This record gives sequence, structure tokens and C-alpha cells, in this order.
Amino acid sequence: MKLAKCFENWGLSKLKINIGFLESEWEPQEADRDAAWELYVEMLTRIVTQPLPDTDGDEQTALNSVHSLFAVTRDILRRKGRDCIQFSKVAIVVLNQIVRPFTAEWHKRSLAGAFNDPQQCREFRAALKLLQLDLLIYAKALADIAKVEDLTAAAFQNP
Repeated sequence: MKLAKCFENWGLSKLKINIGFLESEWEPQEADRDAAWELYVEMLTRIVTQPLPDTDGDEQTALNSVHSLFAVTRDILRRKGRDCIQFSKVAIVVLNQIVRPFTAEWHKRSLAGAFNDPQQCREFRAALKLLQLDLLIYAKALADIAKVEDLTAAAFQNP
């Protein structure tokens, strides 16, 4: 199967990806499935897929948790090595095109004191909710890659 078809099936077709890359064959190996499982578990247990009620939590801590996806993913990629190249094709694109724009914007704003301003805190939470929708789609893709039951609906509890 072509990678483009996988992205389409997973609902990730809005990502901007080189056509040659999308035409590559998608043949995940056991290391890809293991890597996807590891990241899937991390995502289902973090704010990246869990609601942040308006009266709970802390914006800076939530931003730090989103940012930690970079370290978690890099660690998985290093440990699994070149044997998880198929997982890498998805993980790196999602980090760079979905997570990075969010963290770059909000890191800069947080340094400027955004989280001391109630209006900017509300803006952050609204932006986080949009990010969570994209990352829930990504989590479902990870479940598919890992060949495990998709628990995103059970894990995502709307307050």
C-alpha cells in the first residue's frame, strides 16, 4: 500500500508532504509497530489527547507536556533505530507540521508573559483543543500501525 493511502485512511491527508515520499510503499515492520505502541501509550496518557477543563490545570505545564512529545519521539526513534523507518515517516511529519507550529508559537508567547494574562490563557486552551483533535487522529493512526485496539474514544473523556 502507498503511504499516501495510509495518510488518507488515517485522516492525515491535510499534511504537506512531498509527492515522492507519499508514493513510497508502506510496509511497517515489528519495530515500527513497537515504536507506534510506545508513542500511542504516551499520547493517551498526556494532555495532548486529554481535555484540560477551564478550571483545572496549568497552561505552562500543558505546553511543556505537548513539547515533551519531541523528546519522547526522539527517544523511541533512537532506541528502535533504522528498523522503524516506516514509523519515522509518520512521526517526524506530525512533529514538524502539527506539534512544532503550536509549541513554537506558545513558547514565544509564554516567554512574553502570556500565561499571566487570562485572555491569552483562554486562547491557549482553545488552541490546545484544536491541537488535541489533530493529535487524536494521530493517536488512532498509531493504534493502527501498532495493530492494537483503538482506545482513543475510551481515553478521551470530555469533562
